[in-house]
This record gives sequence, structure tokens and C-alpha cells, in this order.
Amino acid sequence: MRTWFKGLAAVGAVLAMTAAGPAAAQPQEPATGPLPVPFDLGAGILPAGLFPATAPPGANDWNCRPSAEHPNPVILVNSTSTSQAIAWQAGAPYLKNNGYCVFTFNYGNLAWLPGQIPLQALGDIRLSARELAVEVDKVLAATGAAKVDLVGHSQGGGVMPLYYLNVLGGYTKVDKMVGISPSNHGTTLNTIAFLRSFIPPVGWWIYNGLGDVAPALTQQAIGDELATEVYGQGDTRPGVTYTTLVTKYDQIVTPYDQQYLSGPNVTNITLQDGCPVDLSEHLATMYSERVWRFVLNALSPETATPVPCFPVSPYFPGVR
Repeated sequence: MRTWFKGLAAVGAVLAMTAAGPAAAQPQEPATGPLPVPFDLGAGILPAGLFPATAPPGANDWNCRPSAEHPNPVILVNSTSTSQAIAWQAGAPYLKNNGYCVFTFNYGNLAWLPGQIPLQALGDIRLSARELAVEVDKVLAATGAAKVDLVGHSQGGGVMPLYYLNVLGGYTKVDKMVGISPSNHGTTLNTIAFLRSFIPPVGWWIYNGLGDVAPALTQQAIGDELATEVYGQGDTRPGVTYTTLVTKYDQIVTPYDQQYLSGPNVTNITLQDGCPVDLSEHLATMYSERVWRFVLNALSPETATPVPCFPVSPYFPGVR
């Protein structure tokens, strides 16, 4: 519960900072040569996190044409309370350096706030999935590709894109779906979901209030009707290859084994299997070098290489 309230405090601080309006986008320099890849969670906080409209390095080159080796453009889908800038300072340049056309976007901006704030993906997940549908069509039209690959973290690797695939029929436009610490099947969020039954009826009042302010927070809780809508007819759809990358030390999507998918063409990977010194927590997986090596293998299984084991800090993945 302390984790949850720390998160709410962070949300409040950033919302207060941005109440006057969105920050101006930072100008982007054209990419030349291999891009730096900061496997450091801090890279997504300052200054990048203050500029949500600025795509991370390597992303959103609308002149990029997929190669024969990597025919699918990759759309990165950020997690709850983050933005494209916060989430993908490592992932976007890493994939770009490895020959992929990479695209990012923001979604789920809260309608009751003016402009685009640094913390995104808090709006109704059903509407966010429709924003993803628009982005997929935009990328396909720009690149001439037949399908895209989706790589997402938390909400962006779980319930939101799976709503697009399973409910909106997006599976016909997606080849591979890679979920990093995905919010599949609902989460207790370290028991915060049970706030509903805490000191009735006050618990329900607080819980419903959270849902009114930022629907995505409660739509990902165990027991929400959205999970039945998304997973009720099965986790997967034909034609899509699925990979989940899960850490057993996750403190946000709990219990962690909720994240696994069932169905054909599914590979569930637990980061600690064969590597007990990987102590990644939920946020750290966005910036873990081991995670991105697994992502690269999932996107290109024909050129997959073994992912080495090395220590990963729970909260600062670049520190060994």
C-alpha cells in the first residue's frame, strides 16, 4: 500500500507542476550513427520526462522503411502514469540501433486536464485501445508494412493492447506482441485492490473516486469487468506470437504469475529462471539490458542469441 500512495504522491506532484499547461517539446537532433542506450531508469525522469510530446531518440522517423530482415515496424506502448518519453529512452534507441523502424506515441491523457501532461495512460483503457488502433493504422500507412510488432510495458504490454487485439480485432494487423511486466488478468497492486472492502463503505468511496479521476488505475485491478471482456474468450488470438517477460519481484502487477498468458504461440519468460541475481522490480524492467536482449530475441527468433545472466538492481537496472 505504501508503494501505491507513493505513486499517487508522484502523480500529484507532476500534475501540480503541469497545471498551467503542457511543457514545450524539446527539439530533436537528427540521429547519426549508433544512438546511446542508457540502461538507466533515471534517463526517463529528467529532463526527458518533462517533455511528453518529444519522442525518445530513434523513434518516429516517418521516412523509415522496414528492411527485409525486419519487415515489421515496432510500436512501443508505454505503461500507466508514464509517457513515451519516460518509458523508452533505452528501448527506442536500442531497437533502432538493431535495424528496426521504431514508433512511440502517448495515449490515455486525462480529459479533465488541459493539454498533454507528463503522466499519460491514465484514461479509460477502452478508449486508449482505440488510440492504439489509430497509431497502428498510421504506422502501417507510413511504412507500407503489412503488420506491426507491439512491445509494451505494464498496461502497455498487457490489458490495453490485448483489448485492441481481442476486442477490437487488431490481431489481424499484429505479428508479435511482447509484454514487459504486463498487466494481464488484473492485479492486487500489493493488495490495494482490496481497498474496496476496507472500512466499508469508505473503502468503496475512495476506490470509486480513484476510478472516476483516473479510470486506468482501477480497471487493472483484479475483479474489474474489463478483464472478463478482454480475456473471457481466451488470452490469445490466431496469427499473433506472444512473449511475456516477467519478474517475480514485481510489486505492481501482483501476484506476478497473473502476467503469464495461456494459449498457442505463447512464450512466458521469468527473468529469474537461470539468473537468480536479476532482482528487477516492475519499473526497472523498462530499462534492463537483459529485458531488451529478450525483446530482440522475441522480435527476431531466427537470429536469437542466449541472454547472459548478470546482476540487475531492483530499482536501478544500470547499476551492477
